[in-house]
Amino acid sequence: AIPMYLGLMALELVEVRREKRDAERAGTPPHLVGYTAKDTATSLTMGIGSLVWGAVFAGISLAFDFFFYDRRLLDLGSYADGSAGIAAAVGAWALLVVLDDFCYYWFHRVHHESRFFWAAHVTHHSSQKYNLSTALRQSWIPLTSLPFYIPVFLLGFSPVQWAFVHGINLVYQFWIHTEAIDRMWRWFEAVFNTPSHHRVHHGSNPQYLDKNYAGIFIVWDRMFRTFEPEVERVRYGLTKNIDSYNPIYVAYHELAAIGRDVVRARSWRERWNVSFGSPGWTPAD
Repeated sequence: AIPMYLGLMALELVEVRREKRDAERAGTPPHLVGYTAKDTATSLTMGIGSLVWGAVFAGISLAFDFFFYDRRLLDLGSYADGSAGIAAAVGAWALLVVLDDFCYYWFHRVHHESRFFWAAHVTHHSSQKYNLSTALRQSWIPLTSLPFYIPVFLLGFSPVQWAFVHGINLVYQFWIHTEAIDRMWRWFEAVFNTPSHHRVHHGSNPQYLDKNYAGIFIVWDRMFRTFEPEVERVRYGLTKNIDSYNPIYVAYHELAAIGRDVVRARSWRERWNVSFGSPGWTPAD
């Protein structure tokens, strides 16, 4: 998918420059935040680093996945090869797409609601820009997603089948990291995750915090009451921005902050809460 990513980023950059040029001619402020060289370089570096960490820990991930697949309770993945008919195969793959996205919703939500997991995910929200390169700003803390996909394997979908479908899920999420698309068709916005919905997710505005966790289907957020429409202009980034382009700092600053808070904690309860409680938890809570 990397050639596609780079091609779409180039098209988006052309659109951003056109919009800024039109705004200057009209004497109005530009609508799109756009790109900066340092921010984009950091995002691309984080994306490459994430691939490296994923490769290093691929063996552990596969062993974990196959452990639960070997103990599966059902064998739904066996229908996907077409031996039971085309309809059964299409149904099996469609079910896997929905199941994977359901698991992704909870993976994503927990990574916002528990500080240890937030330390892995905060990297993705650290940019104050919002463009297609932001999609590639990924975590350098591996293996935090493993527990959330256990249901996929227990229901009998193989790690290979899941990896294919999950790859589609992640590729889908690339194009929604843009300001160049305003709103989609109403029916599409009602069912699927879109740039408008995901801009909200990256907002630091109070009403946008911890909203719109969906990967592909925004229906999960509507179902579990975490949906918020885009109304006012989004302020991208964190509630306390880090203002650093150093990839090491971007990747591990929150993990280091957890370590400092654990050392200062006065009880085991405080140590637990500053590690696994809500990211904003303090002893006064």
